[in-house]
Amino acid sequence: MRLRVDLVLEVTERDQLTDAALRRIKDDEFMPEEERAHARAAVREDEAEALAYLVEPFQLVGEVPGVELVQASWSSERSAYDPDVDAWHLDEEDFDEEDADEEDADEEGGTGARARPL
Repeated sequence: MRLRVDLVLEVTERDQLTDAALRRIKDDEFMPEEERAHARAAVREDEAEALAYLVEPFQLVGEVPGVELVQASWSSERSAYDPDVDAWHLDEEDFDEEDADEEDADEEGGTGARARPL
């Protein structure tokens, strides 16, 4: 069974995130200089890129018994968080419907299950 976990993060201090990623890039002794220049530009432009240089997915789940990291990818999109908007709330009914649809897809040769955020 493969599970997908989505995280929603709020960047509260963009400059701190960017600065930390730039330090990580500077300290990476194995990164070629051409790649380093590209990495610096990407980190300054996109918070998801900065996060990708700071968070190692294997470190997040590498020690979890019975779990093997198959793939890790990053993407980002800007969204305005409003706690009163229903789209930001997961309730059991929504999850049960999605989970049932995923299980039906599995039985029909689909892609796998989806993990519900905690």
